[in-house]
Amino acid sequence: MDDFNDMNIVSTKEETDKKCPQCGGVMDFDPATGNLKCPYCDYEESIKIQEESPKKAEELDFYAAEHTSNCNWGLETKTVLCKACGAESIYDALQTSAVCPFCGSNQVMDANDQDTMAPGGVVPFSISDKQASELFQKWIKRRWFCPKLAKDSAKPKRFKGIYLPYWTFDADTFSTYQGEYGIDHTRKNSKGETYTETDWHRTSGTHREFINDELVLASKNHDMSILRRLEPFDTENNKSYKPEYIAGFVAERYSMGLKDAWNHAMTTIKEKLNRHISDEIKQEHRADRVRSLKTGTEYSNITYKYLLLPIWISNFKYNDKVYQFMVNGQTGKVAGKTPISIPKVIITVVSIIAVIAILYYLGVWN
Repeated sequence: MDDFNDMNIVSTKEETDKKCPQCGGVMDFDPATGNLKCPYCDYEESIKIQEESPKKAEELDFYAAEHTSNCNWGLETKTVLCKACGAESIYDALQTSAVCPFCGSNQVMDANDQDTMAPGGVVPFSISDKQASELFQKWIKRRWFCPKLAKDSAKPKRFKGIYLPYWTFDADTFSTYQGEYGIDHTRKNSKGETYTETDWHRTSGTHREFINDELVLASKNHDMSILRRLEPFDTENNKSYKPEYIAGFVAERYSMGLKDAWNHAMTTIKEKLNRHISDEIKQEHRADRVRSLKTGTEYSNITYKYLLLPIWISNFKYNDKVYQFMVNGQTGKVAGKTPISIPKVIITVVSIIAVIAILYYLGVWN
């Protein structure tokens, strides 16, 4: 069997290949207006939403999903037949949206195989590529340790707008805990020197908390350290999925299944609950610190959503090395990696040591 027969052939959806009635160009989603817009003559058309359609992504029951077979993605490649020109293009299996390299038509692939599920909602782009570029320039100018030459040469290449897949989870939690809280006291020794002593007390109790939209990236193809710094997203402000929202953008399907995502979510939820329980103990006992905290948590009423969230991705090159950065397509928050100027670091460290030495010499710390 040849490679072509191993691929799944899917077709594009007509909603995302909307032709401009004025000039015939392919219309894209416009972040500035939330409409479809022709990039050639600026004609705009609103996205039609049927009255009976849900306004937002619906919360789905997690336990019911365990009995379905569409929570994991299994294909490796697929061939897309363009309805505009008939050309065949090969795409990564995780892509759900792209642009035909032959005629420029928008390609949004149908989820025809039973191993996939369609997104429940999408947070549309509200930041344009031009705005993303301007935000990046402001961001990199504030990087103190970034070399000046890098700042001057950081002309980002054409931005790529991509919708990344995320799972979100809601759950009621009930936690039991035990640990110790400490109250600090300032005391003096026999020489009259002050020191801090902590009195420790045992404590235990329960904690209830509702977890709303715990976010889990469902892709393994991107730098998680950068994406984490782009959060939070206003996931409540999502729209029920329509392919028009991703017209002109790349969209990726999940590569992390629902069950694995929930296991990941429980880890981050536990960390969050431990922080909140520690804060609760400190507030209740007017304590200064908490230690040896042990918790156990039960989850109920677990629901999930499958959302597409907007990211602008680009990079710049400095000293033959490529540095990637990203911009939150909803909020405009920027994160990325930049080169570090060793001379600037040395100058800063030496300056700090010099200031400390001067203060010590003047007797400020004597």
